[in-house]
Amino acid sequence: MTVHINAQKGDIAKTILLPGDPLRAKYIAETFLTDIVCYNTVRNMLGYTGVWNGRRVSVQGSGMGMPSIGIYSHELITEYGVEQLIRVGSCGSFQENVGIRDVILGISASTNSRYAHQYNLPGTYAPTASFELVEKAKSAADQLNIPVHVGNILSSDIFYDANPEAWKKWAGMGVLAVEMEAAALYMNAAFLGAKALAILTVSDSLVTHMATTSEEREKTFADMIKIALTLA
Repeated sequence: MTVHINAQKGDIAKTILLPGDPLRAKYIAETFLTDIVCYNTVRNMLGYTGVWNGRRVSVQGSGMGMPSIGIYSHELITEYGVEQLIRVGSCGSFQENVGIRDVILGISASTNSRYAHQYNLPGTYAPTASFELVEKAKSAADQLNIPVHVGNILSSDIFYDANPEAWKKWAGMGVLAVEMEAAALYMNAAFLGAKALAILTVSDSLVTHMATTSEEREKTFADMIKIALTLA
């Protein structure tokens, strides 16, 4: 057991889905997996292991922000031997052609965070997803007839920005959408030798101001889950 996860060795599968919301983790496990076992209740950050298509898969809440997913992903890799970490979450679109409920594969994650400072690198690190997982996810999406956008996303430390127009700078560089976790996940995976990918569903648009409800974000967005499960 770790400080944040009260599972035993072997309780967690080699592939794990990481929604931010623990209730979304519960919903995913109960909706998509069979033979589920709850392995974590610490801080109500629920974690489950079950079976999908004959394959063992885990799903666990990771919380909001890079510090939170940084903790959980680190412990999952170093203490439980998780090899593939798939963030499944919501994001806000920066582009007019990326509408609500669209699915994004985050091939890279720009960030305004100082998370990479810990590595003392002599330059600016570019957090990227596992190309193997990106390739598999795109292939699965094509087979499932689910359109996806593949590109750069922004992992931001700021939800309520003092400059409400700041997002337009990122949009001007072709960044597709904003979320709050992927960059730290990608850095942890790179440093610790695991594979990671963020599969996101657009919950709102900074361009059109359209948005989904909190209930929709918890209980819908099935397309990204279907894609993520094929990576197990």
